[in-house]
Amino acid sequence: MNPSTAFATVVVDELIRSGVREAVLAPGSRSTPLALALAAADRDGRLRLHVRIDERTAGFLALGLIRGTGLPVPVVTTSGTAVANLYPAVLEASHSGLPLIVLSADRPPELRGTGANQTTDQLKVFGDAVRLFHELGTPSKQLGQVAYWRSQISRAVSTAVGARTADPGPVQLNCPLVEPLVPTDDGDWPEPLDGRRTGPWTSVHATAAQPSAVAPGPKTVVVAGDGASQSARLAAEAGGWPLFAEPSSRARTGPAVISAYRLLLAATSMGDEIERVLVFGHPTLSRPIAKLLARPEVEVIVVAPTGLWADAGRRATSVVTGLEVIGTDDTDWLSRWQHADQLARPAIDKVLAGGLSGPVVAAVLGEAVGADGMLVVASSNPVRDLDLAPVVPIRTVANRGLAGIDGTVSTAVGAALANAGATYALVGDLAFLHDATGLVIGPAEARPDLRIVVLNDNGGGIFATLEQGGGEHADYFERVFGTPHNVDLAALCAATSTPYRLVTSVDELREVLARTVAGIDVVEVKVDRSTHRDLQAELHKAVSQL
Repeated sequence: MNPSTAFATVVVDELIRSGVREAVLAPGSRSTPLALALAAADRDGRLRLHVRIDERTAGFLALGLIRGTGLPVPVVTTSGTAVANLYPAVLEASHSGLPLIVLSADRPPELRGTGANQTTDQLKVFGDAVRLFHELGTPSKQLGQVAYWRSQISRAVSTAVGARTADPGPVQLNCPLVEPLVPTDDGDWPEPLDGRRTGPWTSVHATAAQPSAVAPGPKTVVVAGDGASQSARLAAEAGGWPLFAEPSSRARTGPAVISAYRLLLAATSMGDEIERVLVFGHPTLSRPIAKLLARPEVEVIVVAPTGLWADAGRRATSVVTGLEVIGTDDTDWLSRWQHADQLARPAIDKVLAGGLSGPVVAAVLGEAVGADGMLVVASSNPVRDLDLAPVVPIRTVANRGLAGIDGTVSTAVGAALANAGATYALVGDLAFLHDATGLVIGPAEARPDLRIVVLNDNGGGIFATLEQGGGEHADYFERVFGTPHNVDLAALCAATSTPYRLVTSVDELREVLARTVAGIDVVEVKVDRSTHRDLQAELHKAVSQL
């Protein structure tokens, strides 16, 4: 067995022993040993391999698989620009705390700086975005290699999942590989390639931290940002406090949730009474929330079980690993917010009645997904539209680490492949176009049951609701912010043989969404971008008059 084949065989085996069950590969020559080892593991049923021709798509597909399974996922690329194309996914993984394992194949070090084909400096190419970088030495036929390879894989996986640091995130293992890159009969390896009898080479155990106590007293609200988990809901219910939960918080359920919190904070004076905020996860959706967290008179307690914490306003009073709520607020604080929310909902529905808009589509889709489904939602307007919808206990996935629109289709495909049931995605037209290669799936690859709903307002609709959308910027708005594209989405779907349907009414949308999800299909809903700003103003006015 030659060194590159031995290396790849051991690396893939140790990844599986360390908990890897899914892997993603973008094709290339230098990565051939890893590709063949992954294909063999897939054939033997030890993991499931996914192959994509676009490295950026491959990276976000891996993120979707991670979000769907909670397990680390390696993505393998060849050398050169292929590695750089993973950067957006690595950044999202870094800011979202997702255990993405980059295995970047490389030429041996002696070829760097010589003009050798597809050779560049891949060392620490992702900078501080990765939790660990290590260049595995060029494989050679000598004693001690197996222990080195296996122990380094164990260390990399444990770092990616945050086993010791409580700070999960991406890692990069740069893999210089020498020819021959395909299996050859080079005689016996000088030591057994086997791993431990059971489990990984090194078992890494988590450290423990005690929760901090918090008692009723100040007028408190719980803010649940992206990835907050059910701990935010449990804290709010135990304390008798209002819960302001973003769609991807995994906490947007239960009696304490205030569905219209964003409008109530912006359009009424109720927020002025808030004295303490308990922050879970990574809140990014709402300017009213950002203003609340920046107020100097408000006590901000950040709950961060991992090594990083959110404090964009730089006003956090304390950062704790977990909370133990001691006692329940017996005032009418929560009931007042619940009553205001009950009044706001019909006012919102009245403004939205009569046609298709982003918030209407999000609400209808939320109903269709149901408690057993999964919804992947894109950044920009779609996730904010969903944030205004009535609370529905659905599992929502979103790339909110950096809130980019790139890779959304691929993330949805990955999440759907990891999900046992039907999966839906709500994306804007720019997010859809930005990741159109996510629909390019080879005939030998697993295809998920995924319905993608595209809110097409022919451009950057979110900018119409921001300062850039004001009348004083009208001369430049369409070209540099609105960015109309006039793309025929039906033709684009036809190019990848993806079933497509255009809907033009709420009833038609409900009818289409009620159909069984089998394979990937696309539902386009066209909305008028020019109405976005006025719609937001009408919603604000309606809630302010309660």
